[in-house]
Amino acid sequence: MIFASTFLRRALLADAVFSGIAALGFTFGAGAFAALFNLPEVLLRETGLFLIVYTALVGWLASRASLPKALVLLVVIGNAAWTVASIALLFSGAVSPNLAGEFMVVAQAIATGVFAELQYLGLRKSGSAVTA
Repeated sequence: MIFASTFLRRALLADAVFSGIAALGFTFGAGAFAALFNLPEVLLRETGLFLIVYTALVGWLASRASLPKALVLLVVIGNAAWTVASIALLFSGAVSPNLAGEFMVVAQAIATGVFAELQYLGLRKSGSAVTA
């Protein structure tokens, strides 16, 4: 366990807020977004459902003064992997988004990468291990 810096907690909270908005939009508006972005509805809905759980986890982490360092590192690595996977999806040929869809995938990949970086910096600014 580590003492979470204010910077880390704010980075986690920002991630939770934006992920929560995306979760609701993709879960309940998958059909509309699928048509808008020319992306598979099932991909968007399942992404939204995953983000509901992710939002709960990251929101919970943001609310704690002390955090398991390994769990925060998992979030950072997960965000970095999401960024890479999002761009790889565009090059894979598995989907054929229109220009708006490509822009959305790239924009959310960049945002997720920024969250990973901010959370990593926040982790480095956090205090030493909590002792019992």
